[in-house]
Amino acid sequence: MSTQPPALPGSVSDSLPPAPADAAPAQAGFTHFDGAGQAHMVDVGGKPATHRVAVAEGVIRMQGATLQRIASGEAAKGDVIGVARIAAIQATKRCADLIPLCHPLPITRVAVDFSLEPDAPAGAGVRCTATVESHGRTGVEMEALTAVQVGLLTVYDMCKAVDRGMVIGEVRVLEKHGGKSGSWSAAQS
Repeated sequence: MSTQPPALPGSVSDSLPPAPADAAPAQAGFTHFDGAGQAHMVDVGGKPATHRVAVAEGVIRMQGATLQRIASGEAAKGDVIGVARIAAIQATKRCADLIPLCHPLPITRVAVDFSLEPDAPAGAGVRCTATVESHGRTGVEMEALTAVQVGLLTVYDMCKAVDRGMVIGEVRVLEKHGGKSGSWSAAQS
C-alpha cells in the first residue's frame, strides 16, 4: 500500500518523464526528485563536510523621496536598514523551515550589507548583499537567497506607508564556494 498521496493533475510530477529506477538523481535531472519523479530531500550523508560560502544579492526599487527618508533615518518605523539586517540574519537561520527540501544547516557566519542607490539607472533603490558560510555537506545558496529576500521584504514593510509601489527584483546568487562542484561565479556565466 502506497503512503504517497496521489499526484494532482497538472502537478510537476505529471510533467516530468519517468526516470529509470536505477538512475541517480543527478542523472535524472533535478536532484530533489527520485527515480519515480517524487519530491524528496537529497541524501547528503555520504558527502564530506567542507567550508561552504554563498553570496546573493537583490534590490528594492522605490521613489527617490522614500530612499531619502531611509538614508536620513526619518522613516516612521525607525532604523529601516538596521531592522532589515536583523531580519535577514534571522531568515538565514530559518531557511529550512521555509523551503521544504532544504537541510537544516549549522551556519557559521552571516554578513548582510545594504547599499543605497540614489542615482541608479533603474531607479532609486536599496541593494542587499548576503554572505553565508557553513562547514557542512551541502551548500548555503538557499540561505543567502532567503536572507536577501527577507531583508528586502522588511524594507518594504517598514516603508509601505509612504511608497506602496516599491519593487523587489534582481535577486540572484553571485557566487558559491565549496563542495564537490567547487567555486562558481555569476561573472563566469
